Order: sequence, then structure tokens, then C-alpha cells
Amino acid sequence: MTLSDGPIRQAALRIGPRAGVVLVAAVLFWLAAYLMPAGLAQLTLGLVGATLALVAIWVVVIKRAVARSVQGVYERAQALIGEDITPSILTGPEGKIIYSNPAAVQTFDAEEAVTLAGALRQLLANPGVILFRMESRAVAKGAAVEDVVTRAGHLHLSVHRAGPDHFLWRIEKSADRPQRDADPMPLPMLTVGRNEAVLFMNAAARALVGERARTLDRISSKLPLRSGQMNEIITPDGEVSCLVVELEGTAGRREVFLLPGIVGAERQPDGWAFFDDLPVPLLKVARDGGIQLSNRPARDLLGVASCKDALLSDVMEGLGRSITDWLDDAAAGRGTVHSEFLRVRREDREVFVQVTLNRAMEEGEVVLIAVLSDATELKSLEAQFVQSQKMQAIGQLAGGVAHDFNNLLTAISGHCDLLLLRHDQGDVDYSDLMQINQNANRAAALVSQLLAYSRKQTLRPQVVDLRDTLSDLTHLLNRLVGEKVTLSLSHDPTLSAIRADKRQLEQVLMNLVVNARDAMPEGGDIQIVTENLTLTEPLRRDRAVVAPGRYVSVQVIDEGLGIAPDKLQKVFEPFFTTKRTGEGTGLGLSTAYGIVKQTGGFIFVGSNPGEGTSFQLVFPAYLGDEKVEAIPKAAARNEAPVSGVILLVEDEAPVRAFASRALQLRGFTVLEAESAEDALELLTDEALKVDVFVTDVVMPGIDGPSWVQTALKERPDVRVVFMSGYAEETFGDAQAKIPNSIFLPKPFSLNELTETVHRQMG
Repeated sequence: MTLSDGPIRQAALRIGPRAGVVLVAAVLFWLAAYLMPAGLAQLTLGLVGATLALVAIWVVVIKRAVARSVQGVYERAQALIGEDITPSILTGPEGKIIYSNPAAVQTFDAEEAVTLAGALRQLLANPGVILFRMESRAVAKGAAVEDVVTRAGHLHLSVHRAGPDHFLWRIEKSADRPQRDADPMPLPMLTVGRNEAVLFMNAAARALVGERARTLDRISSKLPLRSGQMNEIITPDGEVSCLVVELEGTAGRREVFLLPGIVGAERQPDGWAFFDDLPVPLLKVARDGGIQLSNRPARDLLGVASCKDALLSDVMEGLGRSITDWLDDAAAGRGTVHSEFLRVRREDREVFVQVTLNRAMEEGEVVLIAVLSDATELKSLEAQFVQSQKMQAIGQLAGGVAHDFNNLLTAISGHCDLLLLRHDQGDVDYSDLMQINQNANRAAALVSQLLAYSRKQTLRPQVVDLRDTLSDLTHLLNRLVGEKVTLSLSHDPTLSAIRADKRQLEQVLMNLVVNARDAMPEGGDIQIVTENLTLTEPLRRDRAVVAPGRYVSVQVIDEGLGIAPDKLQKVFEPFFTTKRTGEGTGLGLSTAYGIVKQTGGFIFVGSNPGEGTSFQLVFPAYLGDEKVEAIPKAAARNEAPVSGVILLVEDEAPVRAFASRALQLRGFTVLEAESAEDALELLTDEALKVDVFVTDVVMPGIDGPSWVQTALKERPDVRVVFMSGYAEETFGDAQAKIPNSIFLPKPFSLNELTETVHRQMG
């Protein structure tokens, strides 16, 4: 991106014509003065012309100063990130692009975009929210980093403050694929081409021979090599007897394995007795898939005592097509034979193998040598990566859907509240309105579960004593479990406090107890056990690592049917349920997972089919001495009319209409604006007095916190109510800088809105 393309440079260049116009006007005034007779009028016109001439000169001076400033910023940015292979973009106020390095221009067409949001719109559906969140954190902490799932894969975004109004962005495509071992073959192996040229030697072969040989005669003095027999191999310590195994490759190449340490006298005449002595899992497979030979490492990997009379498809699965067809293609040399990842059919544990097939000849018949490599850890890492992608993608989807639904539910429930004000319980329409209101609340609870899963709900943490919380819940929990199930509590008498959202914590416990009840249709005992947990070493469980420290553990244990091992790792996924159709939404445990993780805790599950299931919650113990104030309870509804001027800024028309009517019914004077720009234009009237700003956070154009900060420079005493369908944590850093501001999450009711604004009025 050249300097002439930048928006600031273009603005600077536009100053030039303006100066010319002013100068022409000055000349015209002087000419008029010259034509006028001497007197006051001539003097006045001359002074006006002189003033305009000075203005033109001053504009030219400003233009040059701005150009020098922009040129300096451009040159520093070019020197810093011009040669960087990572796409990097320097932005100014309101996200306008000042400089894009060649990598960014090539990757994101940044040269055509005016703002960073515009450059990323081809990858992100709504980049404005993410960029605003990161920029807010960068303003507070100097830098911010975030990984985002896009249609094209992972993006790693980072931003650093580069001055009062400048930010340096780096956009990297994440390379999270697990790396395979560089050399999975510990045996000496080399690839031989035509004319006995050595095309490749692995590290083990180079270590055996002592160098990178170019031809086969450097490796053995007696050629040709005899496959299946002992051959003398030249090493730095002299000739060493090695068993040589040659496998036919493609394009006239041969794969040669050198097996030192095999005693020739122990070898049977058939040439295959060495199989059991090899440290690499190997199978000799017929063209039809029958396993003819197997060595001990292969049998250990497959979990069988013998492979006699077995087919390859009997011990492995998961190719996606017929294993017999795959073997037949490999035996016939059709196409390029690649290694395949297969799942071993064994019940004790899950094992994956990477199988590589190589052709060999035996008595004129083609046989296949299958080299097995344990790929369980690799597939586990790959599964974690795929799971991480899936969970993050669903979380982002849930957060976006929840935001839109919160706006809709605010309008629905709000207008329903307005209708209820005009109908009493004896009215024929009252019951219908209550049905609308109750179902809107149920929908809001479902959206809250989505936000909880995606860890983007607004939490109100306070110091919580779990013993008191469970005591308060006991009556409700006993009603939930019914008469067939017994609920017992066991507390550590010295149990530490934790810091959490009490209401959300109660929801987690109720979800776990209800699941335990459903797992025991014939009845049983549910135990809730709390205890202090002190870790001196990291606790590793279920792919999570709990750092050393003091924690509080809560276990919910049942005697139910248990969970099958293949379903155990999926229980926290949204919409996954082990219950029958219609008996569960599959959101209970995913909600619990999101709440616990957002609180900073861990949740683990253990189960034995037929013996029961145990869920363990682990929270950091609260070690602070100060007492955190409890969340104030909602004040009693006050119907007394109030007065005050409210500036309501909301881009969603139905939400704005409901909020305006609700506030007006309470007695407030409401000024409406559908954008931040409209609000700032209203505030240009200095005679206008405003008591409270009520504004949405994320809006097209200027966002809520930005316009409020601008307005407060002239009106520092105005109080602020921010409202949003996103979680408070997405802009909490920006709100913390604004005095006398509070947050009202959507959806909110008529009473919640009016009481919140009333409290802000003081």
C-alpha cells in the first residue's frame, strides 16, 4: 500500500485545492478594492482580501505539516513491517488503514479496503465486534491476542498499541496440525534406484554405515544383495552380518532393510523366521487379506495372541472402503499406495495404527508386507484439534445467535409487558399475554444456556460458601429427585469459600442432580460431597491440567446405569444426550461446562457402566481477606412517576420503540437516536440537558463506549446505562474507563429497564 493510497494522505492532499480557492477569493477582494473609490469600503475590502490571503498561507502550512507527519508514520511502518512475511496492518482512528505491508495486500486485498474491518470481511462475517473487543483490551493492556475460527480455518489475531491513536495488527494463519515423527522407522532403511544408486538413507542406516552412501557398492562388497539372507555390510567397525530384506517399490525403486544382530543359524530355510526378531510390528498379508505371518510386536499392538487364519479386516477397521480392494490395488501396483490410518478392533482400549503396504515376491506370487506404526497418540492429538475447532465454531455460532435472539426477545417480552399494563387478571386476554410472556422467558433461558456453553454470558461473581448454598438448595433438590431417590450431603467442616456467580452455580448443581436422578429410574442414592483439595503437583485428568494450589471440590455421585466409554468424552458437547428422544435437550451438561470454565474451575466425569457416574467440580479456593458485597436484590417496584431527560441510542427499531415507551410511561422525557452519529449531533445543542445516556454497545459505525466517551468530554456529569445482547466481558475494559456507568444485559423486562435507569438518576 503506497502513501498516496492511504486515507490520511488523501485527506492531506485535499487541503491543496481548498487553499487555492481561498487565495482566488483574496485576489477577487483585492481587485474589487482597487476598483472602488477611496474610502471605508475600499479599506474594508482590502483587509478582507489580506485576511483570506493569510488563511490560504496558513492552510498550505498545515497541509505540509500533515503531509510530513503522515510521511513519517508511513516510513516508520514500512521500515518496521515492510519485509515481514506475516500480514501486518497499521490502523489509525476508527480503524482506518494507514499502511499495509505486501503480505497483507496479497492475502487480504488490504490495498482496496479503507478500514481493517473491510479488509477482513471476506473471512469474518462480523469482524467489527472482534476488532472492537481486541482494540479495547489493547488500549487497557497494551496488546491483545485472539484465535478465531473462520471459513478458511484458524486465524491468529494480535494487536499492539503503536501510539495514542495507532494500532499494529498481525493476522496469521494458524498451523495447529500435529506434527508426525520425522523418522518413524527405527530400522536401517534405504531406497535404491536404477544402476544401484542409493536415493535415500534414513538416520538409522546412515548411523550403521557411517556416512551417506551414494551407491550400493559402498554399503556391501558382495553384490547383488540377497534378500532374506545374511549379507556383509560395510560399517566403520568393519563388516557386519545383516539380514537384508528387499521390498519392491514403484518406478523401479527398491526399499532395502538392513537388520543387524540376526543370527543366521537360527533362521529357517523359508526365509521368514526372522519376523519375530524384528522390533517393528510387521504382518505378511496375502492378496486376499489373509494374514500369513505376524511378529510379536504386531500381535502386541493388535491385542491378540495369534493371527492364524485371520483376515486383516478382522483385526482392523475404518478405511472407508473395502480393505480387500485396498490390498488388491497395492498388490497390483495400481496408483500410488499411501499409508492408511486404521482403528484396531480391540475392546480393552482404543488403538489406531498407521499401515504402510509394500510388495514382495514369494515363489512367483505377490505378498504384501504391512508395516504398522502406533498412531494412537497422533490420532488423539488430531481428535483434540478437531474437537477444539468444533467447540470453538459452535461457541462463536452460539454467541452470535444469542445476540440476535436477545434483541428479538427484548422486543417481544417488552411489548408484552406494555400490553400487560393495560390488562388486569380478569381480562379475557390476560392469560394469553401471560403465555407469551412465560414462553419468551423460556426462550431467554435457552439463549442463556447457549451463552453459558460458549462462555460468553454475564456473570456476577461473589464470595460463596458452598455449605450455605447447598443448605438453601436442599429443599428444592429433594423435590426434584422425588421419593424413590435419597439425597445425602457430606461437607468438609473447614470448607473454603469460592468466588462464583451464586445463581449460575445453583443451576450447575441442579443440572447434575437431575441427571443423576434420571440415571436411576428404579431409585437409589445421590451423594453430594464437598472437600478442600490441596495440590502440590499439577493434576492431569481428561486432557486438562490443574495447577498446584488450594481448591474446593464438589462431587455429585449416583448409583445409576453409568455412561458407556465411547460416549463419556462427548457428554459436554451441546445437544448430545444419552436420554431418549424428547427427554432431554442435550444442553444441561454443556451449560454446566461453560459456567464452570467461565468461573475459572474444572469439571471432570468418571463412570463405570452399571455402577454409576461421578461428576467432580474443582474451583479455586477464595483466599482474599476482604468481603465481597452480595449482589443487591431487585428493589421493590416503585410506581411513583419520576422526571428526567433520557437519550436513548439503539439501532434495533423494535427494541428502541419498546424502551422509549417504557421510559415515557414512567415519567421520563426520552430523546431517540438510531445511531451514535445521530446522538452526537443532538448533543451539539448546548441548551439541551440530558441526565442519562441509555445506549446499545455494538452498533454500525461508532460503537456505544466510543460515542459516550466523546460526549462525556462536554457533559462529564451524565450517567450511562449500557445495554447489549453480548456478554459484558466483551467490552468490560472499555466500560471500566467510563465513570458512573452500569451494564444491563438483554433481554430485559420493562421493570428492569425503568428501575435501572431510575437508580442511575440517583
